Amino acid sequence: MGSRSHRTDFVLTPLEQRVVDAVDFDSLLALLSDLISLPSVANNENPAQERMAEAMEDIGLSTDVWQIDFTQLKGHPAFTTDVERNEGLGVVGTMGHAAEEGRTLILNGHVDVVPAGEEDRWKHPPFELTGEGNDLYGRGVVDMKGPLCCGLFAAKAILDAGVELTGELQIQSVIGEEDGGSGTLATIERGYRGAGAIVLEPTEFTIAPAQAGALSFRVTIPGLAAHGAFREEGVDPVEKFIPIFKRLRELEADRNTAVEDPLFDGDALPFPLAMGRIYSGIWPSTVAETLVAEGRYGVAPGENASRARNQLEMAVAEAASSDAWLRAHPPRVEWWGAQFESARIAVDDPVVTTLSETMQSVTGTEPTIAGVRYGADMRLLVNEGKIPTVLFGPGDVREAHRPDEKISKASLMEATKILAVTALRFSGAAESDHT
Repeated sequence: MGSRSHRTDFVLTPLEQRVVDAVDFDSLLALLSDLISLPSVANNENPAQERMAEAMEDIGLSTDVWQIDFTQLKGHPAFTTDVERNEGLGVVGTMGHAAEEGRTLILNGHVDVVPAGEEDRWKHPPFELTGEGNDLYGRGVVDMKGPLCCGLFAAKAILDAGVELTGELQIQSVIGEEDGGSGTLATIERGYRGAGAIVLEPTEFTIAPAQAGALSFRVTIPGLAAHGAFREEGVDPVEKFIPIFKRLRELEADRNTAVEDPLFDGDALPFPLAMGRIYSGIWPSTVAETLVAEGRYGVAPGENASRARNQLEMAVAEAASSDAWLRAHPPRVEWWGAQFESARIAVDDPVVTTLSETMQSVTGTEPTIAGVRYGADMRLLVNEGKIPTVLFGPGDVREAHRPDEKISKASLMEATKILAVTALRFSGAAESDHT
């Protein structure tokens, strides 16, 4: 919805240019190096959160660090997770004046990362920031320790330039995004709100006022165990899964046919259905007793999640109805783990227009405004916090969750400048008394 064409009618004010010139990129890279060295997978995020809190305090932000009460948080209707969680830190740094005439802008990013996987598949060490030309490598550089550092150093540039916000800027460093969003939910429950928010997802500088939902599901197919030498006396659940797999692929195609949403124009498969984990059997020479398929189910913005779940359940039941064994032993569908609802805001909301105009001023290009097909913490800020929110950040999400995750130095620098000027324009700014 709009291409990145050259613009000449947007300019920076002298005050904004001073902030842009104050970006401390060397210190940004030093913090990013520290964060990459901390393997902050689920339930191991505290060291990274402590480092973020230290960096916020060093910059001069008012910093709130607290132990998340997961016993209480688990009772929230929006709480969802793929892993068992018992402890973790919330961290928020603020600057400016929340009660003054300016508006509060939130920059939200997560420190948790997915596991590195088989490290021999990496050319570069996953938990060491490595530079090669203009690119930086390491688990989390793009998703999203790099973009989170951009948000923090946007705040530092404002302070270093001697500019005072008339509103407030919040830097929210959260945990648990990859497995359900518990950190952002805890931050909302802590009382943090704003007039607008930017979740620093790697969108390649696309401004996304809509995100799809992603619902985790599990299908269990019963079989009948038998000695492998007498396979015909058992019932192989792998064989029984094949028509169910085909029917779910048909469901995916049906749900993605003729999507009439301008924010997803040109996207052939905006709401995919993927089965990323399939397991069966206990012994190579035994017909398996059960097959389990686990996956994620894409949901359109504004789509009723209960209705979407029902469509998948009906598709499984329909496929099973044509098989005598499965009619007598129906597959079981469960909704478990992370349940990312969808979210959407108006394309003319001030957080969208301010960010768009700022990008044109800083880069000379007009940004693309489009939806994204993956789940993110935006939906908690919008649906639970009632905060107008977009996804926006440097880097390509396709580089995430894979070996040799990477991002360019230039995109990190550009993002920091854009975020700093966006904060000035959204929250309001004046010369500091300490200039």
